[in-house]
Amino acid sequence: MSGKWNGKRIFHIFVLALAGIALLDFLFLHGDGGEEEKGGNRFSWKRSLAEKLGQEVTGVWLPAISFAGQDGMGSGSLLKEILGQQSPLLALGMEGGMEGDGLQTESTSLREKFLLQEGLSEDEESETGDALEMPQTEEGKLRLDEETQKRLQEENQAGSAEEEKAGEAQDGAPEGGADAFGFVRAQVRSQEYDWNYYQDFDALIKGFYAVDATTEASPDQMQLEQLLGKDLTMEKNPDVPQILIYHTHSQETFADSVPGDASTSIVGAGELLAQILREEYGYNVLHDTGEYDVESRDNAYSVSLPAIERILAENPTIEVVIDLHRDAVLEGKLVTELNGKPTATFMFFNGLSYTKAAGNIEYLENPYIEENLAFSFQMQVIANEYYPGLTRRIYLKGYRYNMHLKPRSLLIELGAQTNTVEEIRNACAPIAHILDMELSGAGASWREQTEARLLY
Repeated sequence: MSGKWNGKRIFHIFVLALAGIALLDFLFLHGDGGEEEKGGNRFSWKRSLAEKLGQEVTGVWLPAISFAGQDGMGSGSLLKEILGQQSPLLALGMEGGMEGDGLQTESTSLREKFLLQEGLSEDEESETGDALEMPQTEEGKLRLDEETQKRLQEENQAGSAEEEKAGEAQDGAPEGGADAFGFVRAQVRSQEYDWNYYQDFDALIKGFYAVDATTEASPDQMQLEQLLGKDLTMEKNPDVPQILIYHTHSQETFADSVPGDASTSIVGAGELLAQILREEYGYNVLHDTGEYDVESRDNAYSVSLPAIERILAENPTIEVVIDLHRDAVLEGKLVTELNGKPTATFMFFNGLSYTKAAGNIEYLENPYIEENLAFSFQMQVIANEYYPGLTRRIYLKGYRYNMHLKPRSLLIELGAQTNTVEEIRNACAPIAHILDMELSGAGASWREQTEARLLY
């Protein structure tokens, strides 16, 4: 009788301990909203109690896990990871805080942790999954399946049949057809999609996207009708600013950039893109040349955010926000031939505010994810139809990358560190043309197909 009573008592105590941990988890993740308080100590009492509870639970009720963890056994780490996914605060107590997880930060704020990881992960590794320039962290490590690696490597090789065909078509354009920047705009589509085929989710992803292994694309989120159905055109008004171009990573340069000469960096590419949009297409464009990554590249997104928010507040007529970057690769060039000129290829990049490890990241909420996805997808379709081979697959990753500020937000990775400044500059004119076709609706070949399918 006494043994039964003790067993029930033990069970009740264990349940209460878990309930207490769950309550602390709620307070930890949904606290008083003061994550910006100075000192980073608002979780100190929760941390202390979490560590105590973590030690008690693992040392008394789960001794095998505790022993494995002390002994450095892999099984203990695995079990801790499993428990940690269910209870972040328990994991925090078991690990003694965040300092040991490979992230160089003293803050206990989940928001700061996510922001730091966001800065680390955008292009810390090349598309083949090998470390390049950025510090390695396990959570942000880029992992692609073999099939995706193979496709991306193939796309990064210049001289494909599609690219040669597109180059020949542009070379055959009549003389005098070039604009003031020496670019001959494509007047007809080189190809057109059969959208019935891409109703299938797998076909859609395989045809247009590269999905990082740390996140995942959802069929509910990535529906063809949703991607093509959103009308993202806008009425042009040259009297007010409507497009903002800026650079979270202003220090990115190219193979022959001149040290100290911003005109040969990604900032110079942004200025040329802004100039083409103004002079050739009549848009009122602001180009922010602020430097947000001088002290620390890792925190550049959180550093640039207040400045971009201020610009948007001062210029409420801005409807398009472009964060122009340069990608990084281990070897080779991201280049094709267009108008008979070597031209850097580029890639649209979207953050999903979702990782497999953390789920939906509430601290990086983006109310415009659907619009952002549709915007880049429609731009990709136009690029593929008019300039085949100029773009790489749209890249999907887990964080936000400040794309929550406007429905028409783009993050563009233009070329890589191995490209020349000339190749980068040659890409600015087609980017401007593709953007104008999207905003004006002139490139929307899918509308007729979509309407016909809906009528049918």
